[in-house]
Amino acid sequence: MLTSTRELLETARRHVYAIGAFNIYNLEGVQAVVKAAEACQSPAMLQLHPSSLKYGGSPLVALCLEAARTATVPISVHLDHSTSAEAIRFALEAGMNSIMADGSHLPYAENQVFTQAMTQLAHAYGAVVEAEIGRISGTEDGLSVAEKEAKMTDPMQAGEFVKITQVDALAVTIGNVHGEYKSEPRLDFDRLVRIRQRVGEDVLLVLHGASGLPAQMISRSIELGVCKFNVNTEVRQAYMQTLNLEKCIAEDADLVPCMEAVVDAMQQIVMQKMELFGSAHKAHLHQSPYARMLTAAQERQRQMTIHRG
Repeated sequence: MLTSTRELLETARRHVYAIGAFNIYNLEGVQAVVKAAEACQSPAMLQLHPSSLKYGGSPLVALCLEAARTATVPISVHLDHSTSAEAIRFALEAGMNSIMADGSHLPYAENQVFTQAMTQLAHAYGAVVEAEIGRISGTEDGLSVAEKEAKMTDPMQAGEFVKITQVDALAVTIGNVHGEYKSEPRLDFDRLVRIRQRVGEDVLLVLHGASGLPAQMISRSIELGVCKFNVNTEVRQAYMQTLNLEKCIAEDADLVPCMEAVVDAMQQIVMQKMELFGSAHKAHLHQSPYARMLTAAQERQRQMTIHRG
């Protein structure tokens, strides 16, 4: 069932586990996440990167929303890492539950202005807003940040930022990276504790770059308040490796069995992450009249906002 992102994350934080937000690009990715969520009885988030949104447009958004509506477990649909006000408005009008207004590439003051404006826009649609302070190194979907340009989240700055912008969730940089870790991951948990103290209990904490993080770091992050992990690299690798199998690159290969194999390979990775994040067997915690009421209220607010616009 299509569910409010806020309800997913707040319930996860309250019960001390995290929601997996999985980047998807096509039907096979959507199927993999939904099948994994239903098999694990886990809530989940279907997450579109700006490059996916640009490529798939309205049909891909509609696919995600319909898949979420017809799923037997709670699922929300999220726009990831968007630097475009136009793309954010498009996502909100299409009915996506939440957006990430990513101004982390901007000077701090400009990031603040951009995020505040996007938060006001998204809240008018009843949607949740995620933002980022600091800058995560690595490469994701063609966007690359060199290690020398990366910057960890400053706790005091984070506190000021969320107070002014009124964002709902904050993606923190504490040593996490996009893509593959080139050396053993090292997360600054003391910094994460200070961030939580500065931003307050109402702000939801998010960690990008969960692919490759060991179980003990995942668990410690959750204990300290992280309630959403972004996953892309390992799922994408499963897709590419399966397509490269001999049976899929043969001239007379039947496409449908190859796509089924791709879905299965990605589904296995997603299920592993759901177990790792502690969200497996937690779907029942979200299937409440309150959760359904939140989603219905968000849809009414979205329709009213579009009508006024």
